[in-house]
Amino acid sequence: MQRRSFLKQASVGLAAGAAASVAATPALAQTAALPTIKWRLASSFPKSLDTLFHAIETVAAHVKAASGGKFEIQLFAAGEIVPSAAVLDAVKDGTVEMGQSASYYYVGKDPTFAFDCAVPFGLNSRQQSAWMWSGGGLDLMRDLFKDYNIHNIPCGNTGVQMGGWFRKEIKNISDMKGLKMRIAGIAGQVMGKLGVVGQQMGPADIYPALEKGTIDAVEWVGPYDDEKFGFNRVAKYYYYPGFWEAGPQLSVYINLKKWGELPKEYQQMLEDACAFAHAQMQADYDVKNVAALRRLVAGGTQLREFPKEVMVAAQAATFQLYDEFAAKYPKFKKVYAQWKKFRDDQNLWFKVAERAYDSFIYSQTTTRR
Repeated sequence: MQRRSFLKQASVGLAAGAAASVAATPALAQTAALPTIKWRLASSFPKSLDTLFHAIETVAAHVKAASGGKFEIQLFAAGEIVPSAAVLDAVKDGTVEMGQSASYYYVGKDPTFAFDCAVPFGLNSRQQSAWMWSGGGLDLMRDLFKDYNIHNIPCGNTGVQMGGWFRKEIKNISDMKGLKMRIAGIAGQVMGKLGVVGQQMGPADIYPALEKGTIDAVEWVGPYDDEKFGFNRVAKYYYYPGFWEAGPQLSVYINLKKWGELPKEYQQMLEDACAFAHAQMQADYDVKNVAALRRLVAGGTQLREFPKEVMVAAQAATFQLYDEFAAKYPKFKKVYAQWKKFRDDQNLWFKVAERAYDSFIYSQTTTRR
């Protein structure tokens, strides 16, 4: 009886396997009929920022595997083809087919670009993903990027970042006045309203400037990446949170003409690969930042939370700035109105179950079971 049952199950399994094989044959034949394509991708990040750069390594690997090796993406780190801040223009102009960047690098062209990455007192990482994929944000952003001949795809999020390294302790709002800080974009403009003197400089110049006292503070990413730069050796105080980067999203850019020429199968491969890399990046940071922060604190780093009066003043300055942008930039006004309503609705939800759970868990000792 057991033998007959086993044989029956085996025959069913073989039949199912045969059916799957037959079903797979057209798919394999379809892939074989697709063209061989080799593209170049320019990143805004060096390979030393391995978690950021790994996102596009993941995308390239997945696309190559899914296409049976017929669609290859050659990767170039910052500066190998174009400078970090020139990636958007390189994709727009067709110098490269693809790019990887943080869209708030391009607020000089239009501050609306920041919504594709992060804005001060904006969405956390989950809310940013919700806005982009389910809340209408992606359509709004693609309407903006279309003007720059680009198809954009979300591809990574670091989670909330740190507020940065300071050579002196910040006890109140007056301690911000005259402070020279490496911070750029909209965040730099907000800090400017608090009396901070914003400085823009490339990664290679930050450590020497902080060491020599040319600048008093620097914001970068978070424990894992900051530790690599050795900021803890020249600045004692490590502040949080980075209220200008609650959930900064990275993006992949594709030249719009080249995107339109891609077979639909390759387009889907890219969208799917970016979605996987998007989730993987934050998972990696959530693991790596823990160990790095422990090492930094063990080495003498002094963790400090920004004083509430600094946060309150910064938030007021932020929304004042948004009103100024909305009066000047039509696309910013359009996106901001929809984004703000989404943000308000999300905060209502997160105040309920999320905050109650988080507040309870964080109030408990780590040893309690």
